[in-house]
Amino acid sequence: MILVTGAAGKTGRSIIEALTKGKETVRALVRRPDQVSPLEALGVDEVLVGDLRDKVCMGRAAQGIRAVYHMAPNISPDEELIGGIIIEEAQSAHVEHFVFHSVLHPQIEAMPHHWQKMRVEERLFESGLPFTILQPTVYMQNVLAYWNQILVNGIYPMAYSPETRLSLVDLEDVAEAARIVLTETGHMGATIELVGTPAMSQVEIAKTLTDQLGRPVEAEGVSLDTWERGARDSGLGDYQVMTLIKMFRYYETYGFIGNTNALNCLLQRKPTSFAEFVKRIKNDLRNG
Repeated sequence: MILVTGAAGKTGRSIIEALTKGKETVRALVRRPDQVSPLEALGVDEVLVGDLRDKVCMGRAAQGIRAVYHMAPNISPDEELIGGIIIEEAQSAHVEHFVFHSVLHPQIEAMPHHWQKMRVEERLFESGLPFTILQPTVYMQNVLAYWNQILVNGIYPMAYSPETRLSLVDLEDVAEAARIVLTETGHMGATIELVGTPAMSQVEIAKTLTDQLGRPVEAEGVSLDTWERGARDSGLGDYQVMTLIKMFRYYETYGFIGNTNALNCLLQRKPTSFAEFVKRIKNDLRNG
């Protein structure tokens, strides 16, 4: 059985779907009771409700499993604490394989959520557990948060300059990579960057949207003050807001650039391009 923490989010659901399609037995850990039924519908064998900060809960979740796929809550101030707890409980349960969902370039101290993941990686190195670390870059799926503005107004907004260059990855490729390292041999001790595209400016992303959607789309920078008002109105807390602002500033200053070779090698095919992703989403919406 494979334990997936942080299972209710978009990443967790995608990974679980890839595992259950492959007939793997999955135990999922979620935060709230209302998150149980959607995961059961995906074929999860057992869904536990509990707090990742609770050692007793994590000890129960780790019992009788072969492998852990660990994701912390998104942009959590407690990520290092949570990582230490699940690593300790995995040690106690003699878990055979610990896969950590980290991030591309975790060593960037200017982005606190990256830095915390590096600290968890360090704990994992010292744990003696057989491990694999996956380091995905920015998801292509993030553009879907602005899909209505893209389709209705022809505007793709972002909280940094349209010239900012980012490497992207399709979440479906990340889920397939997770399935491979969890179910196939040869990946123990590896740290694998999951990058699907060369660096693309936001102008290039907008042009791809234009080409694939058949209508003009413009990249438009939004001020951080405007973004912050919207983020707070949506319910984000101080830590999340300030951490994301630091990330946006870093992106605009330095970009966020990776290499596609590792993911290409792992998948045994070229990673999904952004154009292929947009075409798939367009077809899915048309057929759905």
